[in-house]
Amino acid sequence: GIEFIDSYVFNKAEYIRFNSTVGRFVGYTEHGVKNAEAWNSDAGLLGQEQAQLESFCKHNADIYYSAILDKT
Repeated sequence: GIEFIDSYVFNKAEYIRFNSTVGRFVGYTEHGVKNAEAWNSDAGLLGQEQAQLESFCKHNADIYYSAILDKT
């Protein structure tokens, strides 16, 4: 399967991440944990993130997979 990960980085340190397999944001710093709590309570935002899996990842995976098969 395909997994979509959306990482947010500040000063080269990841502070929050959305993972499509988990279906929610996870914070890695104090600021990230606070944001994760707020963002996870927003169903619209979670839906937008999850939609990236369908609209971007799966669409482009099909294109890349076809290109790879054409070269074998």
